[in-house]
Amino acid sequence: MSISENIYLIRKRIPSGVKLVAVSKFHGETAVREAYDAGQRVFGESRMQEIDQKRNLLPADIEWHFIGHLQTNKVKAIVPYIHTIHSVDSRKLLLEIEKQASDIRKQVCCLLEIHIAEEDSKYGFSSDSCLQLLNSEQCKELKFAYIGGVMGMATNTEDKNVIREEFRRLKQFFDEIKTEYYPQDDRFSEISMGMSDDYTIAVEEGSTLIRVGSSIFGHREY
Repeated sequence: MSISENIYLIRKRIPSGVKLVAVSKFHGETAVREAYDAGQRVFGESRMQEIDQKRNLLPADIEWHFIGHLQTNKVKAIVPYIHTIHSVDSRKLLLEIEKQASDIRKQVCCLLEIHIAEEDSKYGFSSDSCLQLLNSEQCKELKFAYIGGVMGMATNTEDKNVIREEFRRLKQFFDEIKTEYYPQDDRFSEISMGMSDDYTIAVEEGSTLIRVGSSIFGHREY
């Protein structure tokens, strides 16, 4: 099937309130433009060089999301044109985003990556370290790198019960944070969980952002 047909089918499967992030990393301008022509406006990238190249070739109304592990020395380069960073996995990174966003007076949505999987190789805050961050004065003083929600990646397993339980825990943790820290802040509203293989489970468990690549674009071009 074509890219546009894939997007149409995914949109049919998800509620209107769930945002589809088309993961365009490793796919060229032609593929992204086909998705754009099908009505897709939100795209996810994981490498600074790649997103920098594409944004100059593609329409200006694309909403770019950064979804990969982000090094602090790359923050300055992407902040001017990024809308949301899904992978804020340390206090140091969050404060660097705040510094660079403050310099250009730009609001950047930051999602705190929470470690919910069984694999140690995955990045992210533990629930305790996340709460320590939220209780810190540094977090309370943020003005430009605002915390818009949480992100999590499930264990790479065929066991759907494990995946479902991990997503469910992330939703419960989001609810706890919302109640305790952001009850009146409408910006704290996003739960980024679910990819090509598990987004239907993620949506059932409360995801508001799904990151889908291969189910839209097929296998990577390069």
